[in-house]
Amino acid sequence: MKHKLKHKQWNSARFKRAGLVLLATFVFGCGLTLWAQQTKNEKNAAPAEYKIPPEDAAKANPVKPTDESLARGKKIYAVDCAMCHGNRGDGKGDLGGDYKTIPDFTNAEAMKNRTDGELFYVTRNGKGTDMPPEDNRAKDDDVWNMVNYVRSFAKK
Repeated sequence: MKHKLKHKQWNSARFKRAGLVLLATFVFGCGLTLWAQQTKNEKNAAPAEYKIPPEDAAKANPVKPTDESLARGKKIYAVDCAMCHGNRGDGKGDLGGDYKTIPDFTNAEAMKNRTDGELFYVTRNGKGTDMPPEDNRAKDDDVWNMVNYVRSFAKK
């Protein structure tokens, strides 16, 4: 009798454990399915409109475009930007061809509608998945120097 009781208890514990494993597998599977569906929907969704806050677009460049500023901007641009935007700023860098919306900084007409604040904001914060942010890798003055250097492309 004692042996049958232990056997029942063992089967009951085994049954509970199997039930918990089955339940956990079900919950995990449902979560995985929902995640996959959400990811699929996000890929098919239209990209969110990119807006630069007006107060950031209105920021004035505190760094004058001196020869020293342009030299500093050129140095950072060569390391962080030229691979996509091209050495001449024409959007024809080694990786630039992969993107349809890469700007041509040599187009004076297009550049006259962009404020220094906008250029700073996009450089600092990136733009969607196409352009990674400079974030905190560079000091503000270095980003402003790059803005001055980028502006110089349209003047050549």
